[in-house]
Amino acid sequence: MTDYRRCRVPGGTYFFTLTLQERAASLLVDRIDDLRNAFREVRTQHPFTIEAIVVLPAHLHCIWSLPDGDSDYSMRWRQIKSAFSRTIPKEERLSASRRRKGERGIWQRRFWEHTIRDDRGYATRFDYIHYNPVKHGYVKRVKDWPFSSFHRYVRLGVYPEDWGGDPDLAQLDLEED
Repeated sequence: MTDYRRCRVPGGTYFFTLTLQERAASLLVDRIDDLRNAFREVRTQHPFTIEAIVVLPAHLHCIWSLPDGDSDYSMRWRQIKSAFSRTIPKEERLSASRRRKGERGIWQRRFWEHTIRDDRGYATRFDYIHYNPVKHGYVKRVKDWPFSSFHRYVRLGVYPEDWGGDPDLAQLDLEED
């Protein structure tokens, strides 16, 4: 039996969560241009499509689609994290393990990945990403968070501008299948 949660699907679509080592940090939004440039740099060499994204102060969520025949999202994340980290002055605290391995202490080593298997899973995570700034209390309305693909999807007519204003939506656990 195949464990689809661990399946790398060439040309697949994936949901990711990445987190900074320091959960109280705000580097991702403070240095949003550096993060955008890191994504741009890696996408030039190793294409992928960002279907949806939200960048919060210390973590981000996104959905990617990879090119046909390609399932190497780990290499892309390693390069994005590295490119972003190179823009940050070396002031972070380092564990002995990170020092021995020559690693920075900006990002948590791992990331959370989920292979999206169907339209329902895609829609659920798509909404979860865009509602996340409200869920975490950064804003009261989805449209008020600037670091989100929500605004692109309003322009495209996918979401109404006032989407996410329903208090019942806050009760949903949009990450679950």
